[in-house]
Amino acid sequence: MIEVTKIDKNGFQKMRRMHHDHAVSMLGYHIVWCTKFRHCVLQDGVDVVVRHTIGQACDTYGWKCIAIEVMPDHVHCFVQTDHTVSPVAIATALKSLTAVAVFTTHPKLKGQKFWGSGLWSRGTYYGSVGNVSAETVEKYISEQKSRQVVKDATTRVAVSR
Repeated sequence: MIEVTKIDKNGFQKMRRMHHDHAVSMLGYHIVWCTKFRHCVLQDGVDVVVRHTIGQACDTYGWKCIAIEVMPDHVHCFVQTDHTVSPVAIATALKSLTAVAVFTTHPKLKGQKFWGSGLWSRGTYYGSVGNVSAETVEKYISEQKSRQVVKDATTRVAVSR
């Protein structure tokens, strides 16, 4: 896989085009999940464990964590991955790995706030992030019938009727 990374004027990495053997993708997901009962436990070092674990998981799985914010009762994560990974698989892995890491490093937390149950609520927010608006995609698709692609010996040229 070849990755093309761009840096914006503030020094942040932008989403990158990911090239594979037979596909090119640029898929990003904004994923948000909350602690059970919205307990404000992601502070006083727990937030550092969550952030570190998410970074390690993204490195291990080959995902790109573009942005992350750990709030006292929820996590925002902006992850880019290739076309073969679903956002549900990303959230499931991150929620599972972070829960294990938090309860391993802070064992009293499980008994005090979660009565032996899991760290995260069942619900998760998924938002897709891209570099093209929905209106642009709709317009592009609706104009496909009115375009004719002419294949030249060396190039492809789009001709509007």
